[in-house]
Amino acid sequence: MTTHTADLLNNRYSARGFRPDPVPQDLLDKIFAQSLKAASNCNTQPWHVMVVSGDMRDTVSNAMLAEVMSGKGPSPEFEWNVKYQDEHKDRQWGSAMALYGAMDIAREDKPARMQAMGRNWQFFGAPHGAFFTMEKYLGIMGAVDVGIYAQTLSLLLEENGIQSCMQGALGQFPGPVKKLLNIPDSRGILFGMSFGYADDHPANKCRTDRVELSEAVQFFS
Repeated sequence: MTTHTADLLNNRYSARGFRPDPVPQDLLDKIFAQSLKAASNCNTQPWHVMVVSGDMRDTVSNAMLAEVMSGKGPSPEFEWNVKYQDEHKDRQWGSAMALYGAMDIAREDKPARMQAMGRNWQFFGAPHGAFFTMEKYLGIMGAVDVGIYAQTLSLLLEENGIQSCMQGALGQFPGPVKKLLNIPDSRGILFGMSFGYADDHPANKCRTDRVELSEAVQFFS
């Protein structure tokens, strides 16, 4: 049966709980090879993806958590800390409320919220994590291309019954990750993604809404 892109978009969600079972390597090879068909400006294909699994996944997770727990602030290599305003702030707030509501975590329960946040650097229990990197000099245009690539990859994973979660948090503490994965200084980590087979974690019940077409798109003729 043919899977339509609209179905993939309707079914996809940001999974934050995974079974430990790894995705077979031959399937990963197929999916990541297909993802290279993603569009990019002038066909520059600026993405360089670092995928961690098994022992390396655990080592990277532990290193990120140690950095977080050390009290050091985030040190992203690209500007990401946008102060959302107006409707964007409202949507951010709504997303957080939906997520913590699904996990039955009250707004005032700061320890539980911090624990939930910490799961970012544990890949939410997923057996695989990916770091999306590019040469720093490429700037905003390179970031646009990497975003196109990441969406393509996410939909291909969904098509194969594999869930994922895009995570800006995986780009917040790049130091230990770059050292462990031998990423050169000229390349920066934009963001990351956890992926695998979703489990029944309460966070996976979270769904966010979308604005009406008339609010997001204008047609001119």
